[in-house]
Amino acid sequence: MMRTYNKSLLAMALIAAIGMVGCSDGDDGQDGAPGAPGTPGTPGNPAGITVDTISSAADFVLTLAPADIVVVGTDAFTIKFTATGKDSKGEAIPFTGLEKVALYVMNQAANATDTGAPILWQNNALANDFGSSMYCTPTGKATARGGAEVEACTLVEDEANPGTYTGTWEHDGNAPVVLAEGDANNLFRVMVRTYGVVDSSGAGISDKLLSTPVDFIPATGELAVSAKDSVSNAACIKCHSQMDGYAVTDIRIANIGAHHNYQKVENCVACHNPAYAGGEDDPEKGFNANWNAMIHTLHAGHHIADGLTGDALAEFGEIGFPSELNECTTCHDNGTQWNDNVYAEACVSCHTDVDLATGENHRGIVPESDAACSGCHGSGSLSPMQAHKVGVRAMATDSIEISVSQVNYTEDAQIVTIPEKVSYGTIIPEHDEIHDEIVVTFDVTIDGAPVADGFEFTKFTKYDEMKTGWIDTDGTYYGSASVNLNGSVAAGGKLVVTQLDNYDLDGKSIAITPRFSVCTDSKGMLIECLDASGEAQYDIGYVAITMAPTYWNLANADGSDATISRLSDPERVTADEAKCNTCHTSLGIAKHYGNERFDQCVGCHNDTWGGSYHVQPEYKTDEVDADGNPIFKAIEGLNYNTRDLFAVAHRFHTGLWDDNRGFPAIHLNADMETQGYPAVATQCAACHKDGVNLFAADGGLTSGKRAIAVDGGATQFISPVAEACRTCHAHSDAAAMAHFKSNGAIVDGEPSSTANLPVESCATCHAEGKTYGIDTMHRGGAH
Repeated sequence: MMRTYNKSLLAMALIAAIGMVGCSDGDDGQDGAPGAPGTPGTPGNPAGITVDTISSAADFVLTLAPADIVVVGTDAFTIKFTATGKDSKGEAIPFTGLEKVALYVMNQAANATDTGAPILWQNNALANDFGSSMYCTPTGKATARGGAEVEACTLVEDEANPGTYTGTWEHDGNAPVVLAEGDANNLFRVMVRTYGVVDSSGAGISDKLLSTPVDFIPATGELAVSAKDSVSNAACIKCHSQMDGYAVTDIRIANIGAHHNYQKVENCVACHNPAYAGGEDDPEKGFNANWNAMIHTLHAGHHIADGLTGDALAEFGEIGFPSELNECTTCHDNGTQWNDNVYAEACVSCHTDVDLATGENHRGIVPESDAACSGCHGSGSLSPMQAHKVGVRAMATDSIEISVSQVNYTEDAQIVTIPEKVSYGTIIPEHDEIHDEIVVTFDVTIDGAPVADGFEFTKFTKYDEMKTGWIDTDGTYYGSASVNLNGSVAAGGKLVVTQLDNYDLDGKSIAITPRFSVCTDSKGMLIECLDASGEAQYDIGYVAITMAPTYWNLANADGSDATISRLSDPERVTADEAKCNTCHTSLGIAKHYGNERFDQCVGCHNDTWGGSYHVQPEYKTDEVDADGNPIFKAIEGLNYNTRDLFAVAHRFHTGLWDDNRGFPAIHLNADMETQGYPAVATQCAACHKDGVNLFAADGGLTSGKRAIAVDGGATQFISPVAEACRTCHAHSDAAAMAHFKSNGAIVDGEPSSTANLPVESCATCHAEGKTYGIDTMHRGGAH
């Protein structure tokens, strides 16, 4: 064969040579007609343009389309998707080398029974007794969380199109995520979790890599919208922060501790659905794991802790909901399903003391099924909307307006005999004082009409105080005595209050701000707080009234040319009331004093009235007392002596508090970790305005604040920038204090006797835009 092959080659070469010689002197023939163009090939990716690492979870995008998914019926399972990652230039290019993904597949169908929600979620894999998800790997085998080897779909990357993957089931039967008897006309949801992806250093990505859930109708391939999603991700983000880097159409929740955060409400129902329902009657578990029930119990937390047991008490019992539990639309912002669909499972998850089997705490009524619930609760005063008095507090606040139309003031107007009293353990004997007189005319309207003649607030108020202070030329607030509306009788739509006290306001520019709240009934109408026997009879308590601060210059009879507080100057306020209200619904709920604005809070929380009712922060130990209540112990060496608004807000939200007035919703545990704060701790924009600079050009605070008093008489002062940092838990230790002092700060424990303090040098390194700027170090993931 070798010899024959060689002869063949020689013969072919000889014939070619003779042919070429024989044609060398002849004319060339005419060119033939051009052939038909061939079919264009599919463009491929440029060679080598792929990535196999990413910097963050948001850089990874897995995309799948309904036409590329088989999850219902008798057809063999298949899935196709693409994956991209961002390169060093921030461009999305194919991501290659995926080794493991998990598919979560759900469907929703009408409930054919009289028990539960009208539409129910079902997890396909759970329905097939397989687990909550199905893995896909190149080998068709995977190691589950418990360590067991399980069957998986076989994952193959397209060599011709890197970043494109298909999955098929190569084992007996069909894939467990395919619902053979399912209805292809129902809505199905598919979400893919990706494992094993790392950054350029080889470190794992800290956040889960989850695809955007796809809701679709398999019968038509059309995208669909779930009728059950009554709580949006935006509602959760109001308290739990938003993950950075995702599209506005794909917003994700940043700070959910459970299961290391599945980022979207749509994903949670993959497991928390009727397949796991029940457990509330098991004292060791104590809660129903179905989503609609569990999420109520969880957020009710410490409000219902006395009725919780087992895991529910341990996991939820200390959670403090920052709004009011009855304000359903705080979370339910996507439709009225929560009001229209009434069934026991959702109700008893909050009303844990109700036993519908016996009628206990349900007026003895034992409903035959959930179908009977709408008979009482379907409309009217017992409907969820009205029974929970949703929106009534805001409506009541809007209906009561108070403003100031005139102020008259006389310094040293009258000698007053002050009776003996005990103040902080010290007996102060009877004595005479020279008091000043202030006369304030308040214009009052209720439901848009002037208050009726003869009306007085006396029996309708929870707090009855109008704070009077004065404003220095730089906008600094100084406190003074107050005036009270109770006892003044309305005439001509006005309440004229005359009061004597040590005001010391002669010729000053003053501020009048409310610390005033009232009681209303379920419709938001004013009601006397107590009945004839002294028992509370109101439906909504501590309702704020609508009143802007009044600034009045006592040097001018008409009050003109008054100086306003820095907290009324938007350019000097870096925090955002609207952001506070996204989580709290209303600042008036947070402390019940009736203050809904920062420039109302300043009546107490200012930089000139030092001291604190919570001087020494405490942490929650792992010990309990004889009654089983947690024991709090002081954090040695750490003290605070300021009431300034930013200091108090920082301290409370970071857990530097105590249990002097009850269990603190946000606190430090025995490991000195903050518990109870729902947002990302370092995400300043959760409370501060977007894009605002916290540092001024001179290195001080944007507010212009240059000192904070640490005593009640405003004779001892500390530096504000250092205190702003120190009032957050991460910067409260001795090392931080030493750092502050080395950079020019006057600190607590070593105050100055002057308020004219030098600006600390903090901004040199930590101003916005610097290498170690607060905008860089507090970008949401630091610390």
